[in-house]
Formats: sequence, C-alpha cells, structure tokens
Amino acid sequence: MYQNTPPRSSIRLTRRGRLVLIATGAVVAGTAVAVPLLTLESGEATKEQPTTLLIPEGWRAGQVYDAVDKALAQPPGTAKRALAKAHLKLPNDAEGNPEGYLFPATYPLERNGRKTTPEALLSFMVDTANKKFNGAPIAAGAQRNAMNVYQAVTIASIVQAEAATKADMAKVARVIFNRLERGMPLQMDSTINYALNRSTLKTTSADLRIDSPYNSYQRMGLPPTPIDNPGEDAMRAAITPATGNWLYFVTVKPGDTRFTDDYEQHRRNVAEFNKNQKNSAKTG
Repeated sequence: MYQNTPPRSSIRLTRRGRLVLIATGAVVAGTAVAVPLLTLESGEATKEQPTTLLIPEGWRAGQVYDAVDKALAQPPGTAKRALAKAHLKLPNDAEGNPEGYLFPATYPLERNGRKTTPEALLSFMVDTANKKFNGAPIAAGAQRNAMNVYQAVTIASIVQAEAATKADMAKVARVIFNRLERGMPLQMDSTINYALNRSTLKTTSADLRIDSPYNSYQRMGLPPTPIDNPGEDAMRAAITPATGNWLYFVTVKPGDTRFTDDYEQHRRNVAEFNKNQKNSAKTG
C-alpha cells in the first residue's frame, strides 16, 4: 500500500473526477450528469421509420440493449436475450459479457432492403470494436503499457466515465496507472455506480461497503470488466496516458479540472470546489 494514501474514510475520487469528503457526517457530492438520450437519425419526415441507430460514447450495455429494442420495435429484453444466439466474437477475458465491445457509432437498421435483427446489430457493434481495438495502434499501445487489449478497454471505460472533457482524458488515465503502480485502490465512484446500475453521483458511505467486484474502494486493481463502452478518444488516452505524477483530481468548476500528487494541495482544491458549489446553490 502506498504510504501517503489518506484514510479511505476521508477521501475518494468520484465520477467526473469530483472528490467527496465525508466530514462530521456530511456528504458533499457532485452534480448529477444526465444520461444522454437515444438519437435516431432519419433525414426524412418524422413519421418515417429511422434507418440508423446512433450509440453514444460511454453508454453501458444495458442502455444499448434498450436502444436496439426501441429502434427495431422489439419487446423490452429482446436484444439482451439475443446474446445467446448472436455468437459474438469477444475476447476470452470477457467471458461472454459484451460490455466495452458495443462500439459507439452509427449503425444501419436495414441491410439489402431488409430490417436487421438484434443479434446481427449487436454482432456488427462487436465486430466494429474488434477492428478498432485489435489494430496495430491499440494492440501495440496496450503491450507497451504491459497490459492486454481487454485491460486497455477496461481502463478506457473508466476514463470515459470520469473525464469531464476530452482534454482531461489522458490525465485521468495517468491517475489510474499511477494508482495501480503504487498499489493504491482506484476509488472511483463510476465503478460503484456501475455495480448499482445507476448514473447518479450521490454515493454514500453505505454504497462504498457494497460487496461487489466493481467496488474499487474494497477491491484492488481493475474491475473485472469494462464499465461502459468507450469511444476512440478514451481508448487513445488509455494506451497513451499523459506524463505526470498525479494521484488526485477534482473539477473545481466547469472547464477547470485540477490534477495533483500532493494530498494537501488536493484538499485545497476540494475546498474551492465546495465553496463554488455553495455559491451556486445560493444563486440557483
């Protein structure tokens, strides 16, 4: 264990990099981030059936299944049940779980004039991910960082969930690497949210005690699977993290995420974040 790690009861990293301090029984949490809505692209009158489906970066597998069902006018749960007959080409480490490999992109809902099926659409997504991930840049980048591609996708999924902006992604990736290399727990609320199947930022002390392999407060190392489906920017960050000794980060205000390896400096950054939150509440 890294000797300079503060007590777990006093500090933790949250989704979007916001830190939560638990003091005198009070929990200060970041603002909830709305989950993006499904976008269906048609280009014709709104009464026409959509011809493509857009999967945004950072969606979880469950959101993708729901979107596929809606786009193909199938009963809820159809896409998830289709996994058994989709014969997805997933890495062995995935153990049949496509999380992380439902690549964010725009997909056609028809082929050769015929409506596609849920299993064909999911297979298309996984095949797209394999083409993106198994090419020389990603595969070589993963090997250069002493990990396999699946581990790189897992790190990218955390980066996708935690980084407030594209510009922050490589720094967030470096924080993850630095914590892993020092034997520190990741302590990311994004993994807790995944375990609880939610997207809010209101993480309680009780949440941190949940018995789950995705509890990055109690479990060391990476979670067993990716926690969402990352895009190309997050993947690039995962294999080419920025250079730095950072161990902590906090978004003090929109557009101002501060990274540091000094705990006391981080506490000052957090204090500024809390002050900004209070001022926003007063003027809101």
